[in-house]
Amino acid sequence: MTLSVQAVDFVYDDGSQVLNRVSMNFADHGVVGVVGANGCGKSTLFKILLGLYRPCHGEVLWQEKALAYSKKSLIEHRQRVTLVFQEPDQQIFYTDVFDDIAFSLRNLGIDESEITRRVGHALSLVDGQSLVSKPVQYLSYGQKKRVAIAGALVLDSQYLLLDEPTAGLDPVGTRQMKSLIRSFASLGKHVVMSSHDINLIYELCDYVYVMSGGEVVSAGKPESVFLDKTSIENIGLEQPWLVRMHQELGMPLFRNEQEMKDWGISWMPGQKSTA
Repeated sequence: MTLSVQAVDFVYDDGSQVLNRVSMNFADHGVVGVVGANGCGKSTLFKILLGLYRPCHGEVLWQEKALAYSKKSLIEHRQRVTLVFQEPDQQIFYTDVFDDIAFSLRNLGIDESEITRRVGHALSLVDGQSLVSKPVQYLSYGQKKRVAIAGALVLDSQYLLLDEPTAGLDPVGTRQMKSLIRSFASLGKHVVMSSHDINLIYELCDYVYVMSGGEVVSAGKPESVFLDKTSIENIGLEQPWLVRMHQELGMPLFRNEQEMKDWGISWMPGQKSTA
């Protein structure tokens, strides 16, 4: 299933242009990252991908066909492409977990027995079975994030859009989120994620689009994109710490901490090398 944007422009009502001829293809890689400084257009792009905003120029393409904006077409599209906002309170409306996750399925007229099965499966994917009967008001921030993602997964969509998925999470929550993203991709589905955590993008993404001023200024595999220190810093980003180690200390270019440990290296940022 292919999802892409072709030469997309978007201008707000006040005349400010947020996106300028943006073209991206999300189908060729399991996990795609979209990075850039604040105001570069990442969140607007995600809302366009979901059909919440309609581009002023260009198209959102699903299976190489332009997205239609009729109510019926958008309902169908949002079962294939789902968005999880940065703040879970933006999409959790019910006071109990089960009813919140079941909301979209009930709107589609799904049988209650099938709803129960799907809610249970979605919660199992986010390791949230124990949350099903809890009132939302008693959930931690990280638990709310998992419920919000379960609310997206319950539709069995092909694409999961994650806006700052680890923002506000503690180390345990971050590890759980990484595992969830890997698990979703392992099912043959697609994750498109934006994050200011460059280390997260570098570790998880198979392909990265770098945005600045509403345009795509660089794209490629993370190993190549983040090696260009000057370009990355010129748009207000930092290199991942593993890339800095490679360039400054002459160490191999590791993709994650486990690869580094497999080499017998236990160095972490702020520590001296123990290789």
